[in-house]
This record gives sequence, structure tokens and C-alpha cells, in this order.
Amino acid sequence: MRGMRPGSLPVAGQGRQAMAVEPLIHELSKAGRRGVEFPQPDVPETPLPSSLLRDELDWPEVSEIDVIRHYTRLSQKNHAVDVNMYPLGSCTMKYNPKINEAVARYPGFAQIHPYQDPSTVQGALELMVELQEMLAEISGFDAVTLQPAAGAHGELTGVLMIRAYHELRGDTGRTKILVPDSAHGTNPATAMMAGFQVVTIPSDARGNVDLEKVRASAGPDTAGMMITNPNTLGLWDEHIREVIDVVHEAGGLVYNDGANFNAILGIARPGDLGIDIMHFNLHKTFSTPHGGGGPGSGPVGVRQDLAEFLPSPLAVRTEGADGPAFEWRQPTQGIGRLHSFHGNFGMHVRAYCYIRMHGAAGLRQVSEDAVLNANYLLANLRDRFDLAYDRTCMHEFVLSGNRQKRNGVRTLDMAKRLLDFGLHPPTTYFPLIVPEAIMIEPTETESKETLDFFIAAMRQIADEAEREPEVLTGAPHRTEYKRLDEVGANRNLNLRWSRPVEPVKEPAAAD
Repeated sequence: MRGMRPGSLPVAGQGRQAMAVEPLIHELSKAGRRGVEFPQPDVPETPLPSSLLRDELDWPEVSEIDVIRHYTRLSQKNHAVDVNMYPLGSCTMKYNPKINEAVARYPGFAQIHPYQDPSTVQGALELMVELQEMLAEISGFDAVTLQPAAGAHGELTGVLMIRAYHELRGDTGRTKILVPDSAHGTNPATAMMAGFQVVTIPSDARGNVDLEKVRASAGPDTAGMMITNPNTLGLWDEHIREVIDVVHEAGGLVYNDGANFNAILGIARPGDLGIDIMHFNLHKTFSTPHGGGGPGSGPVGVRQDLAEFLPSPLAVRTEGADGPAFEWRQPTQGIGRLHSFHGNFGMHVRAYCYIRMHGAAGLRQVSEDAVLNANYLLANLRDRFDLAYDRTCMHEFVLSGNRQKRNGVRTLDMAKRLLDFGLHPPTTYFPLIVPEAIMIEPTETESKETLDFFIAAMRQIADEAEREPEVLTGAPHRTEYKRLDEVGANRNLNLRWSRPVEPVKEPAAAD
């Protein structure tokens, strides 16, 4: 697909035929089949307690090759970043280098246990300390914890630290957190979970946080502000220093949602701008696996006077008689433990490998290429879709499907149609302040050929919206399963799946 000319893009009905519906594993079961036969034990058998046994188990009886082929076929029905482009804006679905996976599986990393004595896992602790130091250097902060398990968990860590900071100072009247209307939905949710009231700050005509609204809202009851920069419109806030100064002058702290850090590596450091706290998404910026339920990793960086509020324990470097040693330390004003053990260590290994492989110059190129790719897409799509804010974008940008909606085609219809091209759709209907939003982020890892294919597909879809809207409203056409009743599914949850059609019958034997 990648090399196809725009004029040769697939249309409804072309291409491979949909595959047969995959049987359930139970439907492959045949009495007496086994995947493995265990030898007779050469030690005495110990019967299990009857309370742990059931009269019968509904296990399928299948051979090993049946199982392997079944799950391989299922995997081939999924889209993945290893298959084609994943242009989800806000999510940074970049390619995951396989060397990261290989290193994370080294026995010295994969087979250790968090209850081991620190003296037996010095290498793992050294890696964690060095990763903390590298993240601090890249971002301009003084201390980092690796404990939070994901971005939203990092947000909670930061906001709990803001609360602890004010409480220690006896400044208990600070009950409000300022949150821009272009923020991730987790930002206001996190602030409320931590016991704060949320004050929404609107965006101005250029997509920045409205500076005058910040001035009007900041005061003695302001605990802090949660801001994303670059923001969720894919724009660098032109007043970021003034916004930070206003919050600081009011006595509040500024938390930066680091979801879009991939756009500024080696170019701008949030700590240098005056940000007090920030979380990193290792899965967005530093290429650890993203999606599938995790595990994520959301380290948090802070300025020096907030370091003692970090959760415990922290991996630290000490100087012994025989050289550097590594151990755990409890911060004096720490907010406690936020994750079992020490965070998702396997993600730490992957991110460490990624940073070491790239070095300072390579990380800067990551951001430069991500911004270049996004602006290349924007330049080639802006004439066919409405543009939310007419500015040079950072690593992502937001279009609007309002023009197509006038022909009865919604953003959802265009997203469904992209599936026919073998492409995952961009993020849709987010941020909420853009009607019929289409949020696109190509990342730095996509080639020009892949970007050109995506551009051609989007332009063809824009043509279809004008000339053949029914092609879009009925999409997808080439996927195994057609359009789902998403509204009905949300309103009538059925958590027990059953086959909607008869299983595919085996072909009759030839004469």
C-alpha cells in the first residue's frame, strides 16, 4: 500500500475479500486432542484440597498447532504500529524499537524481584538512578521519581505534591486549580480527585491560554495551574512565561502535563521556563509500548525545593569505600507510596535504552522530525478541511470536519473510511473545543512515502464527501466486521460475547 499512487488508492469493494469469521477456541475443540502429554511423575502425588476442585472444567481440547494458528490469525486481524501508521493525535503512537524489547528481557532485568535486598540488584538501581538523572537533564528539573504507573498517575502525584506543599506552609485556603479548556480530560479529573475545585480557563483566538482570564482567575485561593505545552491543539503557547509568572505571583505552583514533550526534546526545557512539576509519558516520548492496557510509566520531575515531597522510595546514588553504591531513600515530606514496589521497571529499561541509543543530538532530531512531519501533513491537507487555528503547528495539529458535515458526512464517517485504506484513524472529537475535531500526529518515525499515502487517502476521502457521501456514511467496506452500533453498545452493555452468526462450515470433501 505504501507505494501506491494517489490515483490508485482502493475504493469500496476493491482489494482482498474479508476473511472468514474466526471460530472461538472452544469451537476448535475435539475430544481427546492434547497440546502436551506430561510424563508420569517420579515423586509422590499430593492431592489438592477438595475445596479447590470443581467437578468439571470447560477447557477446550486442542492441539498446540491449533492454538498457535488460532491466536496468530487473531493477531493478524488487529491494526498495530508494526503494521501501518497510527496517527493518533495526543497519543504519540511512535514505533517501538525492538532493541528496547531485547534489552528489557535480559535475565538480569527480567528475572529480578522487587523484594530483593538492594545489594543484590545494584545494576537495576544504577539504571533507575541514571534514568532519573537523564530525564532531569532533558527537562530542566532537579529531581525525578520513576514510581507513577502512567501519565494520569503522574498527574495525581504532582497535584498531591502541590497540596502537600501548601499544607506544610499552613496555606490551606488554596482550594482551586486552574485548567485550560484545551487540557486533557484527565487534568480536571485529577484535580478533583485530589480535593481541589477546577477553574476552567478558555483559549484565546490563537489557541493560547487566555492570559487575561488567567490574571482574572489567579488569587489567594489558587493552589496551582495544570497546563499542557505544547497544548492539545498542537500549538506552542505564545504566553507561556507570562502565564507561569501570573500563577507564581499569586502564590500557586505550575504543573505541566508532559504528554506533548515529544515535540521539544533538546529544544526547550520546561524547568527552564519556570514550570514547577511535570510528568513524562515514557510510552509517548521515549518509545515504550503504548496501548493494550499498559503497563505505562509516568515519571515526575520537580524543582529542587519540591524534591522532598516526592513519593517514596527514591533510588539514590551514594559514595562508599569501594565507589558508588545505590540504595532506597525516603523523602522527608514525601506523599507516600503511589505504586506497588518501584514503578514499572521494564518500561524504565526500555526508555533508558532509547535515550542511550539516541544521545542528545538524536533526541533533538526526534522532535525536529516530528514537527516537520506534522507540518508537512498540515500543508497538504489544509485546503481540503477546515483548520481550527491557522498557525504553524508543533508535533500535531487539529482539523475540523465541519465542511464535510454540511454534506451529511461526520468526522466519525471519515474515520471509518480510513480503515478501508489499512490506516488507523486519527483521534476524533478531541479536543472538545474544536467541532468535528480531527487530531493528527504522525510522529517522527513515519517515512515520507507513508505520509504521502496518508495525505492521498485523506484527500480522496474529502473528494468522496463531496461527490459520494454514501461511500463514507456506509464505511468501512473492506474490514472483516462492518460498522458497529456504538451508541447501542454503550447503552446496552453485554459483557458476555456470543457468536452473532453461524460458524464457517468446513468445505465438503472432494469426490
